[in-house]
Parts: sequence; structure tokens; C-alpha cells
Amino acid sequence: MKNHRSGSIAALALGALMASTAFTGAFAQEETIKVGILHSLSGTMAISETTLKDAMLMLIEEQNKKGGLLGKKLEAVVVDPASDWPLFAEKARELVQVNGVSAVFGCWTSVSRKSVLPVFEELNSLLFYPVQYEGEESQRNVFYTGAAPNQQAVPAVDYLMNEEGVERWVLAGTDYVYPRTTNKILEAYLKSKGVAEEDIMINYTPFGHSDWQTIVSDIKAFGSAGKKTAVVSTINGDANVPFYKELGNAGIKAEDIPVVAFSVGEEELAGLDTGPLVGHLAAWNYFQSVDTPANAEFISAWKAYIGDDKRVTNDPMEAHYIGFNMWVKAVEKAGSTDPDAVIDAIVGVSVPNLTGGYSAMMPNHHITKPVLIGEIQDDGQFETVWETSGLVVGDAWSDYLDGSKDLIADWRKPLSCGNFNTVTGKCGGSGS
Repeated sequence: MKNHRSGSIAALALGALMASTAFTGAFAQEETIKVGILHSLSGTMAISETTLKDAMLMLIEEQNKKGGLLGKKLEAVVVDPASDWPLFAEKARELVQVNGVSAVFGCWTSVSRKSVLPVFEELNSLLFYPVQYEGEESQRNVFYTGAAPNQQAVPAVDYLMNEEGVERWVLAGTDYVYPRTTNKILEAYLKSKGVAEEDIMINYTPFGHSDWQTIVSDIKAFGSAGKKTAVVSTINGDANVPFYKELGNAGIKAEDIPVVAFSVGEEELAGLDTGPLVGHLAAWNYFQSVDTPANAEFISAWKAYIGDDKRVTNDPMEAHYIGFNMWVKAVEKAGSTDPDAVIDAIVGVSVPNLTGGYSAMMPNHHITKPVLIGEIQDDGQFETVWETSGLVVGDAWSDYLDGSKDLIADWRKPLSCGNFNTVTGKCGGSGS
């Protein structure tokens, strides 16, 4: 009887062990690498950011079809910071601390990025930021896959000056850090080229601004002084819709006062009557109309994924495409999703872009990109009218601002500094 009992106990113990092993095995198979998506799905920036969430979901799904990453499936964790800048920081913390994501892809406005920077630094996590911005920053935990000013704003001004003969400049922006800093750089740049102060008009409006009649009237008056005038627009989000509408109402045509925009792409134009906008310009590093096999494949995959032939692609989507593939390659190279290992592995990583070349991650955590100027067509697409002959290296610190021209960023050891002063030979602090 005793032997029978001990045999039963042994059998029970063995059964429990097997059940436990089976459970652990199932858990190991189901364990995922979590990827955070931090984009506004509501509020004033939803017009631009919702598409980026969708693009990330597509990229993650495609990677899973290829077998995932390090033998594990990727799992998207989506949050909505709702165009509320402090909420971006809360949601970033939630993604990293609560959800345990390995990297975050997100933000659009610079104020949202500035809001989350301390979180990524404190928690030592990774942010891939896909939108053009004002520069003047290089943070160890951030990878800037959108354009720095020397990859968008400065070449756009050069184009208008050299090709269109523009002599008077309206710098019109939304009232926050990206337009203000970009315009500070552009004002210094224009003055270095001999443009007089009275030939530069600067104007800022709040997010979501809707009454453009007075401002457009001022622009028209400013442009009637007998010198070729252009508007350089850093207006962000849904304020662009009434701005362009008012330009049309005022009869401002592209041949009279061209507008070059840094935040209007195919997605924003999809919601507009493009008739009055034909001939106005945008400066980006990618257009949907770019004719390359890589782009044709991406557009086809996007339309199939989203189930809508009318949905467009745009520049920040390409930046996520590049950034995501760089992260995947760096994780594979490091053999780990550990942030320190990825930061060490990613510098020098090169992946295809959609314009027919390869973009590389530089030591300053910015990437190489071509610069394109496109003219708005009546179908809401852009025709490229000018492009750089090769790729441009993103410059974290502007050559035209006194406090920045002596600074470089290099996150490789032993320097590991985001704001190294080449004159004093010292690192300026945290590196942001």
C-alpha cells in the first residue's frame, strides 16, 4: 500500500512537472518583442499622425511575416497622446515602464518630442522620431529619421532664391519650438546672403488657427512691393486647410507668391481642394510620385494593407520605414533589443530608402537623405522640380547660429557626446 501511494505521488509530481514544462514552453513560444507606437489619433495633429500609426502597424506585420526578430514575434502597443503635449510624456512612460516596449516610434511636433526626451533619457529607452524638425539637439536615446534644417529648410530657401529669384520672405509658422527655431536659422541664413531685415516678415499663429483673412491680406500687401516674394511655411496640422483656402480666396497664385511648405505632404493635401494650390511647393525627402521599384513596392503594400486605393504615402511614413528597418538591423547585429547594445550597433547601419538609394545612421543619430522640392499637382501629388545630386548628412547643430556653429554630436565611444564644442574641446552636458 505504501509503495502504491509513493508511486501515485511520484506520478502526480511528474504530471505537475510536465504541465509546468508545457506551460513554460508555450509561454516561451508566445513571448513577443513589444514595439511602442506614440502618435496622436485625436486632436489637431491627428490629420498627420494617424497615418504614421497605420504605417507602423504595416511594417510590424510585414516583419512578422519574415519570421519576426530574434526568433520572436513583434507586438505593437498603440497609445493615443491626443495632441496633448504633457500627455505624450505620460504615454511614453506607460509604454516603457508598464508595457515593456523595446523601442518607441512616434511624436510629430517638436513640443511633443521635447516633452518625452526626459522620459527616454531617464528610462534608457529608444525613440525613433520620423518628422522634419528644427535641429539644435542630439540625444543619446533618440534617432532623428526626419529632416534637419540643412536637409529641408535651407535647401528650399536656396531653391527659391536661385531658381525663382525670390528677394522678399514671409516666414509663417505655428507658434511652437519647431517653427520658431527653424525661422531663427532661416533669418540668420537669409541675412548671411545679404537679405535686408525689412525684406523678412515673420508671423506665428496658434495650433488649429482658422481665421487667416488678416494674415493672408498682410502677406499680399508685403508681396506688392515690386520684389519677388515667397512664403516659407512651417504651419503644422489642420490649420493648413483654412490657410490654403484663404490663399485661394485672396487670389494668391503660385506664380505671384509661391508658398513652400515643410509640413504639408500628400496626407494633408488629401483633405483639400487642390485646384487653387497647383504650383505651390513643398520641400521633403520623399514624394509618393518618386518612380523607383522600392517605392512602387511600398505603395502597393500600403494600399493592400489599408484596403483603400486612395490612401496616399508621404515623407514621415518613409522615415518610419527607414527607422524601423534600421532598428531591426541593429537588433540583429547586436543580437539583443537592449537599448545600450542597439545604440552601439546602429551607427553606420545602412538600409534602403524609397527614393532609390541607401540611408545611413550617422554618429550624431541623424541620417543621410536626399532633398526634393515638389510642385503641387491637381491630383494632390507632387512633381519633383529639383533635387540634390546626392544624399545630405543631417546636421544636428546649425552652422548659422552663434551658439551652435562650433558644436558637433558623436555618440560613439569614447566621445559619447551630443554637443561637443570643437573650440573649447568640452562636452556641454547631457548632450541634448
